[in-house]
Amino acid sequence: MKAGASGYLLKNTGLLEIVESVKELYDGGSPMSANIARKLVNLVRDTGKETAFMDVLSNREKEILQLLAKGLLYKEIANQLQITTGTVRVHIHKIYEKLHVQNRTEAINKAFGK
Repeated sequence: MKAGASGYLLKNTGLLEIVESVKELYDGGSPMSANIARKLVNLVRDTGKETAFMDVLSNREKEILQLLAKGLLYKEIANQLQITTGTVRVHIHKIYEKLHVQNRTEAINKAFGK
């Protein structure tokens, strides 16, 4: 949709529905299957939540999460921020709790919406 699509139909859409969708598109509509519409609604709804997730993190937690996203190891983060690896672990544990995730990948995806 961001690339310019005006609608979205699934491969298994029937011929009659495709014809109706083309007519709808011609009339200025945005035809899409119900499943896609539901996913789009959820995506729009969840986009605001991602921003709210970042709001619950402290500045230091945000900084550590950004370094995690760059692929740094705990020891590298500790060296860069001049803190101990134990302190990094504590911050990361708090990040996981606040974002309700279990690991680095989930935290990064939830915070940055990837």
